[in-house]
Amino acid sequence: MDSQMKDFKPKSFWKRPEGTTGALFMFAIIGLVTYLMVFGGGIAFLTGLAWGALQITIAAVLIAALLYMVFDPKVRNLIWYGYKSVMRKITGAFVKIDPISILKSYVDDLRGNLRKMSKQISNLRGQMHRLKTLMRENNQQIQDNLELANRAKAKDKKQIMVLKARKAGRLKESNLRLDELYKKMEVMYRVLVKMYGNSEILLEDVADQVKVKEQERKAIRASHGAMMSARNIIAGNSDKRIMFDMALEAIAEDVDMKIGEMERFMDLSANFMDSIDLQNGVFEEEGLTMLEKWEKESESVLLSDEEKVMLLDQANDESQILDLDEPIAKPIPAHANQYDSLFDDE
Repeated sequence: MDSQMKDFKPKSFWKRPEGTTGALFMFAIIGLVTYLMVFGGGIAFLTGLAWGALQITIAAVLIAALLYMVFDPKVRNLIWYGYKSVMRKITGAFVKIDPISILKSYVDDLRGNLRKMSKQISNLRGQMHRLKTLMRENNQQIQDNLELANRAKAKDKKQIMVLKARKAGRLKESNLRLDELYKKMEVMYRVLVKMYGNSEILLEDVADQVKVKEQERKAIRASHGAMMSARNIIAGNSDKRIMFDMALEAIAEDVDMKIGEMERFMDLSANFMDSIDLQNGVFEEEGLTMLEKWEKESESVLLSDEEKVMLLDQANDESQILDLDEPIAKPIPAHANQYDSLFDDE
């Protein structure tokens, strides 16, 4: 099971879209009752009830029923369940809250992001090829200028010797900066390729869950109606419909975080690449700073901690030579569907 999924905690009712609807309705009910009590003669009505025996009996029954509901956890849970169900139906009329529909939209988002990421990887690889070519040309010019400087020195042409030596020095400084840039581009390339592979597996896992669980959910909702859910709530048992939807919502929340990280890193890499001007051998420091901040601070949900450390070590290890011409291998999942364990306890 994915490490992030182990720590998953379902959102409370108030943090869900239907929770907002529920809060608005609750405030409206409290406001209406307060208005009726203060301005609608409610106090006078309650006072009148206290004068007759029948009215007192009715009031006592109502108070007893209210106290029973307050102190009996099963009845209280049933009323709370009913309220949440009503709010969910009202919210569903305006906002997409069905977990299967949300997961289907995430599948479409993942496919679109994978296409964009594939293009970014190709563009980055092309830039890295051009950068390596530029550094090779600079190295050749360094050697040529040093040779010319040595010849000028041998012929006692000091002015030419100084000019050629300085030019060689400037090219060497330029190559040091370009080499630093190349290493950062290599980090980005390795991370994008790994994210791409992990995202392909993620897409396959989510699409498989949607295909299988959509039919299961229909069967569960057909066989576990509202009355059965109510009986389960009264008996203090977990409701299969609720548990199933909570598992789907856990998947949706995990996928949402991973898609968000995927898009943020693509934005970071795009901004970084836009700041580079290889023609003039310059780049903005802000792009490097953003990447270095990600390297040091960001916790990844799409990459494991081990994967992130390994990628950074590989990029900074000169013995780990990156072959830009090597095709991106299709990832082979090392495990079963990463979300299957969420449904084990059903």
